[in-house]
Amino acid sequence: MPSSPKFFHARQPPSTVRPTVLLVGFCLLFGLSGFIFGLVSLLHPSHQYKCLTSKSRSIKVIWERGSSSSSQNGLVLNVGDGNDNNKRKKVMGFVGIQTGFPSTGRRQSLRKTWMPSDAQGLQRLEEATGLAFRFVIGKTKEKQKMAELAKEVAEYDDFLLLDIEEEYSKLPYKTLAFFKAAYALFDADFYVKADDDIYLRPDRLSLLLAKERSHSQTYLGCMKKGPVFTDPKLKWYEPLSFLLGSEYFLHAYGPLYALSADVVASLVALRNNSFRMFSNEDVTIGAWMLAMNVNHENNQALCSPRCTSTSIAVWDIPKCSGLCNPETKLLELHQKDSCSKGPTLESDD
Repeated sequence: MPSSPKFFHARQPPSTVRPTVLLVGFCLLFGLSGFIFGLVSLLHPSHQYKCLTSKSRSIKVIWERGSSSSSQNGLVLNVGDGNDNNKRKKVMGFVGIQTGFPSTGRRQSLRKTWMPSDAQGLQRLEEATGLAFRFVIGKTKEKQKMAELAKEVAEYDDFLLLDIEEEYSKLPYKTLAFFKAAYALFDADFYVKADDDIYLRPDRLSLLLAKERSHSQTYLGCMKKGPVFTDPKLKWYEPLSFLLGSEYFLHAYGPLYALSADVVASLVALRNNSFRMFSNEDVTIGAWMLAMNVNHENNQALCSPRCTSTSIAVWDIPKCSGLCNPETKLLELHQKDSCSKGPTLESDD
């Protein structure tokens, strides 16, 4: 401990010697305790404890009811990392992994495979690919589930929390909320919607998004043709010929697709009641894209049934909407070199 000239050279009366010795002893003991604690922390790090100066990745998004704000369409961001809420982080792409309260096991499997569970690993992945990743989830009135989610957020710090009820029947509303929140938070070239039950290669997705494109408004996905809309209000099937003059229209499979920044900016600019919501989220997005006359870019590598040298996302199409039994299948796929260690090649599609 550095000595104080004033302390050691000043003449002290005999009555003050004992308190001075005790004070010096206490300081030495305190310093030694701090050294031991620091040494133990270095030798046995734990993700349970975070440096007080580290920035949180998880973000809670709240909509301001009745706001007339035009810049963020009534969106107020409650950010726990101390960043300037009005400053959008620049990334090439933002990937929102849509998840729900029953999907704790899926998230754990993902964190053991292609999405790192520790902050350092996730940071390295984002720096290497130019893509930011967050689990996207809404809220529930069940206090126990919210408490469990709060613990998971505190432990892994990889969530985007939306101020919207988490219900399967409201997936189109959640998807729109996600794109609006993502646009307010990140200045990205692409905004990607992904499900939590697919095996993804972030490096190959990064290469796909980085390609030069002549269209600024791009809807990128594994495209399919859908024959009908289901109208939840009228409760009957409404042929597309009635709406679009054709029985079929092209839209992306729901587990993974991306919208360019210009497309998302148009979505953000519209009011919620300007959108017509259908029962299926992927059909809803497809209808909006058709109405906006954006460029549809079909890439079958985004829905590969097995791992190949060009597959970007793997899931059990058409048997399941994602991977069948995803908690186990994700771990099994990650053990295969063709999935986790295969060469990174651009698809010709």
